[in-house]
Formats: sequence, structure tokens, C-alpha cells
Amino acid sequence: MTTPTIGVLALQGDVREHLVALAAADALARPVRRPEELADLDGLVIPGGESTTMSKLAVVFSMLEPLRDFVRSGRPVYGTCAGMIMVADKLLDARADQETLGGVDMIVRRNAFGRQNESFEAAVDMAGIPGGPVHGVFIRAPWVESTGAAAEVLARHDGHTVAVRQGNVLATSFHPELTGDHRVHAFFVDMVRTAA
Repeated sequence: MTTPTIGVLALQGDVREHLVALAAADALARPVRRPEELADLDGLVIPGGESTTMSKLAVVFSMLEPLRDFVRSGRPVYGTCAGMIMVADKLLDARADQETLGGVDMIVRRNAFGRQNESFEAAVDMAGIPGGPVHGVFIRAPWVESTGAAAEVLARHDGHTVAVRQGNVLATSFHPELTGDHRVHAFFVDMVRTAA
């Protein structure tokens, strides 16, 4: 497969930026809003945004179970920030009714790095990404409180896990799509090609 087709969940969040980053990483990228649009995708990105709103909209638009099925299918999924929360098996500091898709054996703490006015940028050394640290944009960012044996920690910041991979699911608590550096997206596109 030379040009994989990768969807970006377009219920809420920074969809356009992921579409641009995926295209720069040689993928055919398109927004996804309906269950039937998942059928012919090779991979899926779940963007940053507001995880509670995203999970509610997934229920309203009948996307929750199809998204869970997509994750279970083994096709690659990449979640950034709120997307990391969505692919976590368990959450801390979340509403009792907040739904996740699961896929990574990790416990994620929402808004762990602080509220909107405590957002920051930092250099992040991420395993598997050549060329030095990536520029991490942390906006109301979560961190991974703990991981199970199947989850591989790819990056830490200030002692906290901020990037993980479990099988074909990748998650970062930061936003590489906002930086113009497409190496993390290229890493994910390579995951999609390998899986196919």
C-alpha cells in the first residue's frame, strides 16, 4: 500500500490540522462523521478537542459502537489529547457517564497538566521518531497515570507519560498537528501501511 486512506473523526476538535498533517505524510485524509464512512478506512485519527463533548456526540450520532468496533478490528488508531482520553480503558477526573472507546490498557487523568491558561509547549523525546525531540503543544492536556503490560511508553514529560502505543493504537497527550512538524503523523502513517 503506497497511499493509505486515513479518516479523522470530525465530530468536534482540531480536524483540519490533522487532515493537513496526514496529507503532508503521504496519506489520503478525509473527515469522518457517520458510521458508514469508517468502512473503507485503513486508519483513523481521533483529534484533540473536549473529550466529554466528543463522547456525547459519538452517542448522539450513533458513532460510539462503530468506533469501538473499529478499534477492536485492529486497524490503526491515533488519538491526540482528547483522543488519548477516548482510547484509554480507564479515566480519572472524568464525569461518571463519560464513555471511552478503549484500546489501550492505561489509566488517563483528564486535564492533568492544568486548565486552558496553564497550556504550554515543550520539547518531547519520543521513541521511534528520528531527528531529535518533537515540539509538544500541551493544551488542557491529560497524562497517563499508569499503563498495563501491553502498553509501551514512548515519551515522558516532567516525569509523566505523554505518549503510548499498544499494538495498532497510538496516543499522545500533546498536539503534533499544531506544529508544522509531521514526523509523528508520518510514524502513524507507517503504522497504517505496516498493518495493511
